[in-house]
Amino acid sequence: MEPTINQLPGSKVELKFTVTAEEAQPYIDQAVSDISEHKTIPGFRPGKAPYTEVKKAVGEMAIWEMALERIVKAWFVKSVLQQNLETVGSPEVAVDQLTPGADMKFTCTVAVMPAMQKIEVISEPFIELKSKDVTADEIDKAVEDLRKMRHQEVITDAPADKSSMMIIDLEMKKDNVVLEGGVAKSYRVYLTEEHYIPKFADQLIGLKKGDHKEFKLPFPKEHFQKIYAGQEIDFDVTVNDVYEIKLPEVNDEFAKSLGLENLQALRDLLKKNMQSENDRHAMDKAEVELLETLVNKSSFTETPEILIKEEARRMVDEIKRDVESRGGRMEDYLSSLKKSVDELRLDFIPQAIKRVQTSVYVRNIAKENKLEVTDVELDNEIDRLLDVAKDQDKDVRDQISSPEYRDYVHTVMKNRKTLEFLKEKGIKDYKKFMERFAQEDAEHVHDHGEHVHGPDCQHE
Repeated sequence: MEPTINQLPGSKVELKFTVTAEEAQPYIDQAVSDISEHKTIPGFRPGKAPYTEVKKAVGEMAIWEMALERIVKAWFVKSVLQQNLETVGSPEVAVDQLTPGADMKFTCTVAVMPAMQKIEVISEPFIELKSKDVTADEIDKAVEDLRKMRHQEVITDAPADKSSMMIIDLEMKKDNVVLEGGVAKSYRVYLTEEHYIPKFADQLIGLKKGDHKEFKLPFPKEHFQKIYAGQEIDFDVTVNDVYEIKLPEVNDEFAKSLGLENLQALRDLLKKNMQSENDRHAMDKAEVELLETLVNKSSFTETPEILIKEEARRMVDEIKRDVESRGGRMEDYLSSLKKSVDELRLDFIPQAIKRVQTSVYVRNIAKENKLEVTDVELDNEIDRLLDVAKDQDKDVRDQISSPEYRDYVHTVMKNRKTLEFLKEKGIKDYKKFMERFAQEDAEHVHDHGEHVHGPDCQHE
């Protein structure tokens, strides 16, 4: 029999099933066989004892309960496929009737993906691409940053000045007690850079090799060690060495050391790469604005709690990976925000809902416009990933070749294709911009010498 289906609040669906004793019989027979396979029934080989003997050994209800477990799974999966339900997570199961010899009745309640109530359609491009032009001052700064990266450190007996680098032994105390992590040997300090303890570098100016100095400074109020935040700390410094920082002259020879013909070629390359990066940022911003606008103008059924929690958890994990990739600790990051992990997840709930809705919107656009990834496209992408991983171990390559990973790549490619479709329709001059961008990338690949970027450039 078909289940009775009821829509519940919170994007949940209730499926009520009735399974006749006749429909249940194959599952009961299998339960009898399985029980007798694992439990010794005198006079019968494993798996061969009849219903009556197994019933004597374990009780009739035990047989029907085992059969019910399999029936619930089979009936639920079959109904989900037949009804095209996009379920999320496992169902909650309530047994409404389980009496040997009678109909089985049970209810499955499960969350489903939000549905589109109104989908915003793009009639004409409406998002402007706003890419900043690179200024001469920005190029000058990029050249100066490259110059600093090529600096030389030369040991000197002269006192340290604002441009020096020093190697010191450092000890920090509060009330004559050394702080946790408050001892550092051969600690490098660049006096040109802002130290995390304000005015710390100023205290070192004028010191030379072998000098010793004691002084007091307050820790920052936002310091991760809360018991010391804003407190006066005693510093004890011994200078091991002072280094003079020598910067190369900015001339044609400097450019040649970077693989360029001359200084003008360096400035031209920096300008092109920085402009390319500005264009990328502009495109990313336009894409976000496009999706936000389309999702905000659409409407959806309620997002199930399980999806919101999972998306918020994923967002916290993304923050953690980002913090750790920069050499930080999640504990310190949370301390700086004065929040717990649970509080951070709560903060992310509105954004998590928007992310789920965006995913639903993109999927519906793909469906309505019959946007698909062909087997050939998918095969080519898997081959490309295998080629990238050719030096990895067998487990990594096997994972890439697995059906599960293939499904994941298919989803990623389909989403990418849908986003391209939306951007072509919604962003003004998108094709023209992408043609120029492709040309810039091609020229970038064929540039001779080192790839020289501004300090903040990060290419995919």
